[in-house]
Amino acid sequence: MNGITHAVTKGTFSLDGETHEVENNVWMVGDDKEVVVIDAPHDVETILAAVDGRSVQAIICTHAHDDHVRLAPELSDRTGAPIWLHPDDEVLWDMTHPERRWDKDLAEGQQFEVGGIDLWVIHTPGHAPGAVCLYASDLCALFSGDTLFKGGPGATGRSYSDEDVITDSIRRKLFALPEETRVFTGHGPSTTIGAEADELGR
Repeated sequence: MNGITHAVTKGTFSLDGETHEVENNVWMVGDDKEVVVIDAPHDVETILAAVDGRSVQAIICTHAHDDHVRLAPELSDRTGAPIWLHPDDEVLWDMTHPERRWDKDLAEGQQFEVGGIDLWVIHTPGHAPGAVCLYASDLCALFSGDTLFKGGPGATGRSYSDEDVITDSIRRKLFALPEETRVFTGHGPSTTIGAEADELGR
């Protein structure tokens, strides 16, 4: 069970008066004793089944759209793990959880160590002001949230998003990673940095 485990949850995403059905990837990084959980959408029982009894060291939110953080407080209560979020996403967090703040702030360059694996925080605004990706060089893996997908950048047609900003984040920060880096996304299939650099242009 060392390395990366995965679950898919189904639910809704709501913003700007619109609601859409979505499927979200939930990624767990660690070993057979401890993990961090990346995002907490829709269904706590599905996430806990994938955790499979391991100690959850942190719940790291790639951004604060409701389909990524809706179950973060419940998952925190169930596991005792702190919720981490970049503070630039406060306005989005408050739309879903006005009564409860996250526990700890994420920052560019921050390091998490879990199960012998190092995860580094990369602040990649654009899809949301506080969007982050998590890079594990030991695994040659990037957990991109909704910043980068197979086929290009995350959506920027809603409040608090910006196409120029997300493109700059991807080109400056993500395309600097090794081309063979696997990209594990917030929705849909995985890809690689090299494939997306070829698609988007460096």
